[in-house]
Amino acid sequence: MLTNSWIVVYSVGAVQAAMLAPALWRRPANAPANRVLSLWLATIAVDLAIKAAHMAAPDAGFAAAFRLARALPFAYAPLFFLYVRTLVTGRAPGWRDLWHGGWLVALLAWMGWRWMAGAPLSAGGDWQQRWFDPLLFSIAFAYLVAGAVQVWRYRHWLRSRRSDADRLSLRWLVVTTACQFVIWGIAAAHAAAELPFVDYLLIYAAIAAWVCVVGWFSLGQPPVAEPLAAPLAAGDDTGAADDDPRFDEVQARLARLMSEQALYREPALGIAQLARRSGYPEYLVSAVINRRLGGNFWDYVNRHRIEAVRACLADEGDRRGILEIAYDAGFTSKSTFNTAFKRLVGETPSDYRRRHGRPQ
Repeated sequence: MLTNSWIVVYSVGAVQAAMLAPALWRRPANAPANRVLSLWLATIAVDLAIKAAHMAAPDAGFAAAFRLARALPFAYAPLFFLYVRTLVTGRAPGWRDLWHGGWLVALLAWMGWRWMAGAPLSAGGDWQQRWFDPLLFSIAFAYLVAGAVQVWRYRHWLRSRRSDADRLSLRWLVVTTACQFVIWGIAAAHAAAELPFVDYLLIYAAIAAWVCVVGWFSLGQPPVAEPLAAPLAAGDDTGAADDDPRFDEVQARLARLMSEQALYREPALGIAQLARRSGYPEYLVSAVINRRLGGNFWDYVNRHRIEAVRACLADEGDRRGILEIAYDAGFTSKSTFNTAFKRLVGETPSDYRRRHGRPQ
């Protein structure tokens, strides 16, 4: 009865992964990264399907495929790393990235050669404990740590630049990363010691559950608007020449939008929205900001927000708290506000208010 339950869990996971793979492949948002994720899910679908089939009919001829499928986890962590790297940098994998699959190819070739030679794939029953598990976990955790570092770097970088970073800092990717560490932690615990309820079946049940988590988050993931590889945070200005005659009028229009309409107070303000409100093409607005006003779009907006905050902090009649002032100026994150304020003013908001003799 218990075996039948695992067969159902594995089958559901395999079907879910098989349905997600083509859906993510066609999804336009974060397309390069989602194609890596699609390949990863297709590999998991094959793995779970083989295990479910072998458990349901041990004598139906799935034994060889079941043994060869033991090598598929060598692809899981590298694909996780490639997915994360592609997502946060916006750079699609190239031919040079094929070496990440070398571990799996080499192992499958070795196992296939042993199988065709008539040798059992688990010779003596000790080859897995001697080198298979140490090699697998060394590779897996190296890639997991590398992927987690990519996520942390991206979130830290984004929060230092954008006031709406909390909405864009990929919390859903953090959940996916945490799930990977949980799955591989279960597998490592099983390999290291005999623990109650921690076994081979539980590992793949966790993978099947993770597939459902991926389905929930990945189909609704927002586009990564500002990848690390982007040369400009606010768009490409290559379409505008240095001597474009509209530069002066665009600059004047932006100044009016910021001073008269206080457009910087809109928390979700982006370069596209600013361009629409100005009535000029996005590339031209981006070019004016980058070439005339110093820095990128977010530097420009944050300067206006910080100046508004400074005016309020120096206003003797303004008794609001510092964060309330910051949020009213358009910031949505305490950490982003504090970082931007100290970078532009040279001191913390509290010190600035204290120096001007205002109560905290």
